[in-house]
Amino acid sequence: MQLLHHIIHMFIPVSNRTSAAIAKLEVDPVYGIAFVEFTNGYAYEYTNVSRRAILNLLMNKNMSLGFWINNNCINTKRTACEVL
Repeated sequence: MQLLHHIIHMFIPVSNRTSAAIAKLEVDPVYGIAFVEFTNGYAYEYTNVSRRAILNLLMNKNMSLGFWINNNCINTKRTACEVL
């Protein structure tokens, strides 16, 4: 008998902050995943995102979403990206 493992992700919506480029940001600090929807309609899922960076984002309500995504999702070698 083969067991199937289903991972249930608990995405946390990042509180609304003014951003010209980011429409929606949800993060999963347990699995290190960030779901980003840009205002141009494109959406991406980033995996292997720093869990420490995710927690820092959730705790720091004044952090720029664009700054955070550029530094922790786009301009880093550790993450993988999937277009949704």
